[in-house]
Amino acid sequence: MDPHLPTRNIFTPETPLDPGEGVVAQFHADRATYWRENAWLAAIAMAAGMGILWALGNEHVWTGAVGGLLAIAVRALYLSSDETRMRWDLTDRRLLGPGPRVIALDNIAQVNTIFSAVQVVTVTGDKHLLKYQADAKATKARIDAARGRA
Repeated sequence: MDPHLPTRNIFTPETPLDPGEGVVAQFHADRATYWRENAWLAAIAMAAGMGILWALGNEHVWTGAVGGLLAIAVRALYLSSDETRMRWDLTDRRLLGPGPRVIALDNIAQVNTIFSAVQVVTVTGDKHLLKYQADAKATKARIDAARGRA
């Protein structure tokens, strides 16, 4: 294992601001949105598990619901402390992500919404997700406004 690889998680931007640069908005993951999306994911997993068992002719179809619920619940509990601490900072020049992620506003080709996530696509094709936004459309509009696109 490479001894230079960091073993800690980074949830907030670590990039220093340039002289004269200021943060105009911060985008935090929303805890309620995180749990709501995982509840929907659990419902889908439960239905899929039951459907698969039914299609296979299993007489204990209800166990698919239990398995789907437990799988998503364990995943959601395990990831919740990390996913809900993520923060992105929007400055008048750049979008700063957790850790060393930096996207110059003029390097953003497209901003999309996918459920509660905002996808930022760069001109080189790199994709970044601002996950679990309470209002993804407002986050998109704020980023678009900062880059001069209405």
